[in-house]
This record gives sequence, structure tokens and C-alpha cells, in this order.
Amino acid sequence: MHRTTPLRAVVVLLALIASAVSQTIPVSEAEARRIKALPAMVGAFSHVDLNRAAILQEWVTITEINAPSGEERERALYIEKELRKLHLDDVHFDAAGNVIGIRKGTGGGPRIVIDAHMDTVFKAGLKIKAVIRGGNIYAPGVGDDTRNIEAMLAMIRALNAAQVKTRGDLIFLFTVEEESNMRGAKSFTKENKGKIDHYIALDGGYDGMTYAGIGIFWYRYHFLGPGGHTRLPSPPYSAVLAMSRAITRIYQINVPSGPQSFLNIGMVGGSEVVNAKAADAWFTVDLRSTDQATIDDMKRQIDIIVAQEAARELLRTKEDIITQTPVANLPGHRYGFLVKSSEAIFRAMGFDPPVGNSGSNNASAALNNGISAISTGSGPCGNPHALSEGCEI
Repeated sequence: MHRTTPLRAVVVLLALIASAVSQTIPVSEAEARRIKALPAMVGAFSHVDLNRAAILQEWVTITEINAPSGEERERALYIEKELRKLHLDDVHFDAAGNVIGIRKGTGGGPRIVIDAHMDTVFKAGLKIKAVIRGGNIYAPGVGDDTRNIEAMLAMIRALNAAQVKTRGDLIFLFTVEEESNMRGAKSFTKENKGKIDHYIALDGGYDGMTYAGIGIFWYRYHFLGPGGHTRLPSPPYSAVLAMSRAITRIYQINVPSGPQSFLNIGMVGGSEVVNAKAADAWFTVDLRSTDQATIDDMKRQIDIIVAQEAARELLRTKEDIITQTPVANLPGHRYGFLVKSSEAIFRAMGFDPPVGNSGSNNASAALNNGISAISTGSGPCGNPHALSEGCEI
């Protein structure tokens, strides 16, 4: 199919859904094509094209502001400053540290939230320098999720320049801590439950769309023992021994592919010096699935392994819950207004994205609070969470 600028597709998606008269009958592809051809929408597209260089430069600027999860303040202040230049009806920080800009509608339409998260997975102090080469831009965090932050700012400017009016209010939400625990989105959706109609999380590319959230459960397991100097008799051994045996067995657990499920041990720790037996050896577990029963079963198997390996070396155990995000799905949502309308709009714009039920982003927070939500995005990128991350311009 013919592909147009991905940002244009998101502009139409937002404008059309925020102007829909009915929230029960999905928008048709024919209606989406009609809206797309309106002079105001054509004007918005032109604004995007004419400001390509400025959009790219700001994308670089924001990317180079490092924003580790929980340390988004510098990036947030930049975004707030830009929002205040755009003559929105309300710009403010909320209690969680999210930045919010509201573009009021003419009335009679749904209230739509469009979200991009400000944080990245990279450590504090990292000096980021974006590199442009061969039609691509490379830098840590350039795609996840800075491309969508810039898309939202460019979108507001395009809507304003073309004087696009929507019936419903548009709430532009820039969230904190998506990468660690979704705290920003969880706080916002809990506080605004019943006040918003639809939630669009921009956290990915236009090449996909999700309508449900995968369950994400993060734990830290500790093996606790007496520790001691390397030269002391063994046993007792370093708690690392029991931890290592447990990790080996955990990776032998059968992780089903249907329902889609994942298991990862991402972090380990022990003694802080070479010549000591670890008194506290620990590791983290990341469990994910589109089926809550599968998560519960994998957790049960891990608990048994940890208990057995601890008992083998006469150690104690401790478990910390880092974060838990239940499987998120609304009954009938797959064929409801937001999902079916979004499909029609994307097709009208020249895209035919696969629609899946395994999103892992802020849309889950909305869905878990009973709010109609999808996730999609504005451009193709690769190698997320890697120093080699890059996007097509």
C-alpha cells in the first residue's frame, strides 16, 4: 500500500476520534478518507512537511537530554516550556511529575488522552550525541520514546497552524517512569478515571497497534546466609552458590509461546568485595504473559526452586515485589469503537498495521482502570534499549 508520513496518520487518528459524534459506531475507512481530504487536515499535513528540518532538530535536542527513569525533570522542563508557547488552554505538572497540555474542543465530543513517556532506560550521566546518517538518526533513546514526544509537539503545532477544530478535548500527556513501573500513567489514569473517554499511548511505530496489555510482574529474590571470609571453612558457602543453582533451574522452566509469555533474569548481585562469601545473593525475575494464570504458574515454579535451593545450603530467602501490572483487557474492546476506528483510519492513510493483544506500555495503566486504550506510534525504529538505537527520519 502507499505509505504517507507516519505522523500524518497519527494526526488524523487523533483529530477524527476526538470529533466523532457517536462513540458506539466505529469510524469507517470512507469517513476517514473524507476527513483526511478536508482543507484543514491538508493544511496540517503541509505544516509537517514544511517544518521537517525544525522537527528533526528538536528531535535531536530532546534526545540529547538524558532522562533516566525517575530523573526526567530536565526533559520535562523543556517540554513544558515548548507547550506554553503553543497557546494551549492549560499547561501544568501533576503530582506525579507528568507534563500535561490541554487543547480544548468545541464541545460535544470525547476527551482523548495522547501519551508519550519522557524516560529512557539509560544511566544517569550518559552523554548522548545524536548522529544522522543515511536517512536515519542514531542515539540511545531516540526511538523509545523520544520519537513520539517530538511527534506530539509537532502534531500540536500542525493542528494549531491549520486551525483544526475538534469537538472533544485533546489532553497531551508526557509521562514519567514508564520504563520502570508506569508510575506516571498509573497515577494519571487512577486520578482521572471517569473523566476521559479514550487513551492513545504512543510507544512504538506505525507498523503495529495493540489493544490489550501483557501482564508484567517483577520480583527480586534473595538468598541470605552467614557470609564470611574466603578462608573460612566451607560449608557454609557463599549464598551465590544457591542463587546460581536456582537460576540454572529457572531457565529450564517451560515458557509457553501460546499464550505469548516471557521469562528473564536481568540483574544479579552478591558480595561487594572479592574476598568475602556473599551473605546476600540476589537476582531479579521479569515475568510477562497475556494470560494471568500462566504468570501465576511460572511464579509458583520459581518459588519452589528458590525454596529448594536455599534449603540445600541451609539459607534463608526473602522476596521483594518490584512492580506488578496485571494482564489488561476490556471485554469486547478488540471490536469496539477505538480499535475498529483506528484500524479504519490507518488503512485510509496507507497503513495496514497488525493488531495485537500484547502491548507493554502505558496503555495497560488505562485499560486496568477501565479506560478504552490502544498503543501505536509515529515512526519505524530499531534496537530499542540499546546504545545503537536508531530510527528512520
